Amino acid sequence: MTELGNRLKEAREAKGLSLEDLQTITKIQKRYLVGIEEGNYSMMPGKFYVRAFIKQYAEAVELNSEELFDLYKEEVPSVVTAELPELSRVKTKKNISEGNSKVLDLLPKLLIGVFILGAAALIYYFLQQNAGNQSKEEVNTGNEPVNFEQSENLENKQEDKQETSTDENVEGEDQADDSSTTTDDTEKTEETETSIQEVAVVSSSGSETVYELKNADRFDLKLVSTGETWVNMKNGKGFSLFQGMLKKGETESQTVDYSKETEAVLVIGNSVNTEIYINDQKLEYAIAPADEVKQDIVIRYIPKVE
Repeated sequence: MTELGNRLKEAREAKGLSLEDLQTITKIQKRYLVGIEEGNYSMMPGKFYVRAFIKQYAEAVELNSEELFDLYKEEVPSVVTAELPELSRVKTKKNISEGNSKVLDLLPKLLIGVFILGAAALIYYFLQQNAGNQSKEEVNTGNEPVNFEQSENLENKQEDKQETSTDENVEGEDQADDSSTTTDDTEKTEETETSIQEVAVVSSSGSETVYELKNADRFDLKLVSTGETWVNMKNGKGFSLFQGMLKKGETESQTVDYSKETEAVLVIGNSVNTEIYINDQKLEYAIAPADEVKQDIVIRYIPKVE
């Protein structure tokens, strides 16, 4: 047993915890916990898991993991960059809508304007027709005698024409109102399409990176394993929402809804084999996984204001 393993075991026993209890708390298999206490790191899945498991063990028994690493640095194997597979850094491409051209933006308004002008011209035409007919009838009435039946027919024709003109005016106004409603809906749709979430790096130091998520209606966080990785997904208050191993071909991913949280805190045991998605948008590591295998990531959520 190493000095580090003995120190951890004493802290565990001082808290009255068994290995089974510690396994439940940390989600680390019992055989790995025994390996840590005995200093048998060869049984671990890989060197990059040793530091992650020791840190999780120390936090569970309320010891300072960084002080332990400094004090027993000769006992803890370091992760060598050369042992990691070569990776090509994949940059996240943000699909940003550039919007429609000015001609397409103006086209609906131009069509509405032409329609309104056409309706106005049609109304003007019928009004002119009515005015011309009335003038002719007045001239005929002044020059020639008109009997009772002819006068009654003229009045009926005038009433019919006036009703037709009124109906056409109402129809033109209804169509203009419908066109205005369509324009408003189009503008709202264009505003929605241009509303895209923003993910920006606030700070980055050592193995820790802080991001900010803005202009998003929701906050769904998904971790995907491309090999084998250990992760811990916590909220801003330190409560763990998921903790355990993700392995390709078995449990490959885990999704947590953080929409009601102010921030998400992620502990990534193997960033080389871990992909992070925010609302289905892949997050680019600010620190290269080849440089820091184990990474701590904080994502602050600033909900969109309507």
